[in-house]
Amino acid sequence: MPRIRALPPRPSRRTLAALATLGALLPAAGCGYGSKAVESGGPAPVGGKKIDGLDEVKLGYFPNVTHATPLVGLRSGGPIPRELGGTKVSTQVFNAGPSAVEALNAKAVDMTWVGPSPAVNGWVQSGGKNLRIVSGATSGGASLVVDPEKVTSLDDLKGKTLATPQLGNTQDVALLHHLRSKGIEVDPETGKGATSVLRQDNKEIPTTFRQGGIDGAWVPEPTASKLVAEGGKVLLDEKKLWKEGKFVTTNLVVRQDFLKKHPDVVEAVLRGSVRTNTWIRSHPGTAKKHLNEALQRDAGKPLPEDVLDAAFRRIEVTDDPLAATLRKQAQHAAAAGLLKKPHLAGIYDLAPLNRVLESEGRPAVTDAGLGHR
Repeated sequence: MPRIRALPPRPSRRTLAALATLGALLPAAGCGYGSKAVESGGPAPVGGKKIDGLDEVKLGYFPNVTHATPLVGLRSGGPIPRELGGTKVSTQVFNAGPSAVEALNAKAVDMTWVGPSPAVNGWVQSGGKNLRIVSGATSGGASLVVDPEKVTSLDDLKGKTLATPQLGNTQDVALLHHLRSKGIEVDPETGKGATSVLRQDNKEIPTTFRQGGIDGAWVPEPTASKLVAEGGKVLLDEKKLWKEGKFVTTNLVVRQDFLKKHPDVVEAVLRGSVRTNTWIRSHPGTAKKHLNEALQRDAGKPLPEDVLDAAFRRIEVTDDPLAATLRKQAQHAAAAGLLKKPHLAGIYDLAPLNRVLESEGRPAVTDAGLGHR
């Protein structure tokens, strides 16, 4: 049986803050962000006028089903490149949110699709000066999957080892908060406590699960459905914890300086995103095909049809950033000890999105009182 690769020591919060500051000072060229980001290239420009006269816009996303909007919308000739015309799109693919926010700080990307917790953490660490959330993308698509022979109920988590994709990412916050609600205390930095929390790349978690190194994992799609294919059981679909089953899983964020300098580019990306989500809802079968082709390109291989179908059923693409749920997730992160009580006023700028929605005959979305004024 292959050995499970050992994880490096986990950094303290002070170290993480220092790394974030250092990341803001790094030049964009040559930033690889270790194994957590890979250059993906990007679709060829459609041609025509460059938006805002800009040669290139740099976009980031993850090879997850919860990032269906960029995976489908950024295909060659897709809605996002079409809206950008002669402005070239270059892309970077990330494993989890903290790495994407680091790249945003370093100006290695201009905009990135990312989960709510890393967006909030990036906002707090920069004193509200590095990013703004400009759109939603996905609701749902995160679950706690366990080995049914080791974990039989939600009251059976004490003493187990559970994985999340990265320290401080959205699923990490969700797991720590849930354990705390069950009276199970875990050190947020080390993951040690009455239950152990192991932070590991999404791509590595199914192997660790198969080898018995973990008893379960709180993960996004398609990792959750991959674990089910390995014999796991969905113990808790996170939708059950939220009103009407809706909670933000993926946002689109932009660097504030980029939004100020290139508002028309941001609006073009948003228009492409909105039209992508409309198309996905109308063409789910073809959307899944495009999604799997992108996963093959960015993650190395496509998903088996049964895994893809299960993962796709658990997500909902949405332009609405579901701002009220981000506020609550930030409160969960603070309660878990991952950040101080956050001040989120100004984290959203939904004016460009609402202009796009109005032009498409769609109702405006709300920032839940957290908008930029």
